[in-house]
Amino acid sequence: MNRVAINPELITWACERAGLDAIDLTGRFPKLPEWESGTLQPTLRQLESFARTVHVPIGYLFLPEPPAEPLPIPDFRTIAGRGDTRPSPNLLDTLYLCQQRQEWFCNYARMHGLEPLAFVGHSHIVNEPVEVADRIRRELGLSIAERQQLPSWTEGLRQLVAKSEDAGVLVMASSIVGSNSHRKLDVNEFRGFALVDDLAPLVFINAADSKSAQMFTLVHELAHLWLGESGVSDVEAGRLPDQAVERWCNTVAAEVLMPLEQFRATHAPGAPVLEEIQRLARLFKVSTLVALRRLFDAGLIDQPTLWEFYRQELARIRALDRGGAGGGDFYRTLGARTGKRFARAVLSSTLEGQTLFQDAFRMLGMRKTSTFYAAARELRVML
Repeated sequence: MNRVAINPELITWACERAGLDAIDLTGRFPKLPEWESGTLQPTLRQLESFARTVHVPIGYLFLPEPPAEPLPIPDFRTIAGRGDTRPSPNLLDTLYLCQQRQEWFCNYARMHGLEPLAFVGHSHIVNEPVEVADRIRRELGLSIAERQQLPSWTEGLRQLVAKSEDAGVLVMASSIVGSNSHRKLDVNEFRGFALVDDLAPLVFINAADSKSAQMFTLVHELAHLWLGESGVSDVEAGRLPDQAVERWCNTVAAEVLMPLEQFRATHAPGAPVLEEIQRLARLFKVSTLVALRRLFDAGLIDQPTLWEFYRQELARIRALDRGGAGGGDFYRTLGARTGKRFARAVLSSTLEGQTLFQDAFRMLGMRKTSTFYAAARELRVML
């Protein structure tokens, strides 16, 4: 039996990188402790199976030492209290997939003569958040009064995504890596990211979060696009981030969703804080954390009070079910996972013979031609 010589440290590194339980892995690979100690080398077939299980390119396991895997874009996450700050394979693979999709759409946009989007990189961190928020609302055609009439946060999020895509932003939301329901994204690791490009600006939202939280993340990442700053975020509406960019984007997002002027006009003085933020959240179709943050921004509560109620609300929200379950009808979720703007472009380009089916399958997470044609009909690319 032919065995392959590898550095045992790479086996340990791959296990830790994947964040998988060692006992479970040993159950699947009984010789794992011997591979890690170097007393036994795996066969090539065993190594291939191990690489698939821990989601690592097999070539990495033949390196002389574990590779550094920095995020390919700036990291704006607040990771206080975490000893290990390296990104998970799920986050990295999601980022790489979105970068591939963005590159494809850039080429598609050039081929079809699409104009660069003037709003990308249009603003600067010294600009007043109120002014930038107004620009975003005007660019997207957002109406606070219209959103207040929507029946639910889900409808509010759906409307916001549609208007963002109509403006030219590729919006993708998923709770899993690609179409692999076994690889769930961790909302505690990241909530979203923005990939800046004036032809194909892209926002990804971790759909494992609640609908109201996803709405704030989307607008926060839109602010990144206006700023011209790509980055990964784990933003929470009520928190005051350390990074200046995140503080600015948080302020812009809060102003887009709940303008301070309209907030003051609808605020009920003297109402208990928890009751008031629930009422305002229902009215504006935002999270209670956004409403709580606006109480602070308006000078109606001080920072100790903000933190007191922030911790209470965060605990309550985390006790509830998250917004994403990773299931649902494939054809309906395709438009959310890849964005309708992107999916329709890939489907039409493939039907026109400009994109190979195998490339379309890879970018859309498909395996069968029948699935492709069904998606094309569902998204009205073909009758």
